[in-house]
This record gives sequence, C-alpha cells and structure tokens, in this order.
Amino acid sequence: MFQTRSKRWIIERTFSWFDNDRRLCRNYELLMESSEEIVKLSAIKLLANKI
Repeated sequence: MFQTRSKRWIIERTFSWFDNDRRLCRNYELLMESSEEIVKLSAIKLLANKI
C-alpha cells in the first residue's frame, strides 16, 4: 500500500530553491568546504528574501 511521507515535500522544495542559485546548479567549487559555504550563503539569501 502506498503511503506518502509527510515532510518529504519540504525537503524537495528547499532543494528546488537551491537549484535556482546559479552557483549550486553545477559543481564549480573544487573544495568541499567551499561548496558547503555556498549552500549556507544560498540559504541565508533565501531566508533574507522572506523577511
């Protein structure tokens, strides 16, 4: 029997918002640390736009 997961759409929506950021749609960064920082900056930008 098929059951939906209650919070999965929230995560998928967040990833789609991150995909709108040009630096995150491709892997331009060489280091994992810089990739993590770009994700954090994108999250800050999304939250700042909601204020």
